[in-house]
Amino acid sequence: MKIGLVRHFKVTRGYPTAKWITPTEFDQWMKEYEESDVEETEVDLGGEDWQKCYVSTVRRAAYTAEKIYQGELIKTEDLREIPVYPFFKRNIKIPMILYPLCIRTAWFFNHKSQLERRTDVEMRVSKIIDRILEENEENALVVSHGALMMFMRKELIRRGFTGPKLGRPENAKLYLFEKV
Repeated sequence: MKIGLVRHFKVTRGYPTAKWITPTEFDQWMKEYEESDVEETEVDLGGEDWQKCYVSTVRRAAYTAEKIYQGELIKTEDLREIPVYPFFKRNIKIPMILYPLCIRTAWFFNHKSQLERRTDVEMRVSKIIDRILEENEENALVVSHGALMMFMRKELIRRGFTGPKLGRPENAKLYLFEKV
């Protein structure tokens, strides 16, 4: 069995132009990012015959899946991106570059500011992989998000699949995992 992971097309909404922003401005940027259009590009699906395609319900992932897969799409909340929240509410500006670092650190240590915990994400990933394995005997394509793909890779390896290291997954690129 093969499972192909694909990160959605690249989002057109870039980073804020201001170098220093408040938590409110960060929230606004995140909303704009979530609603942003994407840059459509070719995706090499490795010449595989994908029987099913599971996809996040987030618009950018669903759009990507519609463009690269011709069959029925199985949309699921379990493949949505890990939500992030500012780690403090004070109206002070900090460098934009620090937000991702601070939020990931807060999330990693289960800070109360992050509403979905690491264990919640791991359970969500385990649940969707259980579903994929139960419903498929051959190849399944998964279109999702970068951070979630890193957790999916870890769970697939734990379950006896082999596949590439992801680092930070590239947009619109297939990462192929195969059961040995």
